[in-house]
Amino acid sequence: MLMLQHTCYLLACLFLILSIRSLSSPRTAILGNRLGILGILISIFAAMSSLGLTPLLLSFCTILLGAIIGIYFALKVKITALPQMIAVFNCLGGLAAVCIALAAVLSSSPKLFDNTFGMIIGGIAFSGSIIAFAKLQGLMKGTPFHFRFQHFINIALLLMVVLMSIIFIFHPNFYLFFAMTFMVMVLGCLLVLPIGGADMPVVISLLNGYSGWAAVGIGMSLNSQILIIIGTIIGSGGIILAYIMLKAMNRSVINILTGGFSGNSGNQHLSSNASIPNSASPQDAAFIMENASKIIIVPGYGMAAAQAQHSLKNLATVLHDKYHADVKFAIHPVAGRMPGHMNVLLAEANIDYKDVYELSDINQEFSSADVAYVIGANDITNPSAKRDPSSPLFGMPVLDVEKAKTVFFVKRSLSSGYSGVDNPLFFAPNTIMLYGDAKAITEQIVKYLEQ
Repeated sequence: MLMLQHTCYLLACLFLILSIRSLSSPRTAILGNRLGILGILISIFAAMSSLGLTPLLLSFCTILLGAIIGIYFALKVKITALPQMIAVFNCLGGLAAVCIALAAVLSSSPKLFDNTFGMIIGGIAFSGSIIAFAKLQGLMKGTPFHFRFQHFINIALLLMVVLMSIIFIFHPNFYLFFAMTFMVMVLGCLLVLPIGGADMPVVISLLNGYSGWAAVGIGMSLNSQILIIIGTIIGSGGIILAYIMLKAMNRSVINILTGGFSGNSGNQHLSSNASIPNSASPQDAAFIMENASKIIIVPGYGMAAAQAQHSLKNLATVLHDKYHADVKFAIHPVAGRMPGHMNVLLAEANIDYKDVYELSDINQEFSSADVAYVIGANDITNPSAKRDPSSPLFGMPVLDVEKAKTVFFVKRSLSSGYSGVDNPLFFAPNTIMLYGDAKAITEQIVKYLEQ
């Protein structure tokens, strides 16, 4: 039986590794998702095979309840709320690690270091994910939250947690472990509070990695090889993804964790001091587009909020089929609220992936484009990131949409992006604002183009 269980674990790990590999491309993402589900199911059944009848029934009921809740929310949650859902998943993963560590300490587990490690990483993932969820959901402001002696308090808390961990390992005491757990929770909140909304894709990736490494610690405590392997895969994947995001934003993890983008400097309130931007109607936009030979569409969170991806698909189809225009989609690595947010939405609308280009592949083409059609992508198109050293966005690679002959910017208002930084592109002479809901505006343009 033990041999069969280990064989199942090995098979589950193989499926999970193949799943991660397949998820790297939209073309194989569905297969990757199915392989991941299969790997998790095999590992669950293998783990339950060694249980007695009563624990088996309890485990089955718990898994069934969790599956029902998970399926319900997966069907109910809108695509725009996916980042919040990921934050909740990270939160639950961290909480599971904390609960298992507390249970192990109560049962006098001799693996004190493993339990402590799992609790610390899991506690930070749990409380940090709660703050990330609150910011993404709008329950808290997305701007960075700073207070006096913030970094000093964080360092002091971290040192106290390390000191208490050492004491606990050599002199186990449940009350000390409970106090340490509380301090870790506070530390997790304080680490995420000063991080601004524009850095949320990195934060989500980091918290995902934390929940994975917490599983590794708990796996070592429980002598669970499958938990160690799966935790390592998740933890490594989260850290690698965070590194990719940091590279795309030209940032460092220290810069993110010590405050992120701040909306308190640079070109804030630019709209009150600048001239009135150009604006037009969807009919005017349609007239310009029907005479354009090359059009680049830049989706941002505005597309997700308005669920405009299917309308964009129709726009691209009409422009290509009726007017023989070269239509491409430009994706910034941190567009939206989580890594790959825009890719998921475009794939949902069945937009051909050969028409979707990353920043490094498309940026040089804006200078030859007749039209750049931007859907609420504030921060990733902000030219201040290249020109204004005082801007909080300075140094982050952005899409060079301002080089197109005409830039259509679809927004409800002139409000700043999620980072809290205004975009001077709104007032450029070649920019035309299209005010309103992105889906409605795009559908009207398609209507005029079809006529």
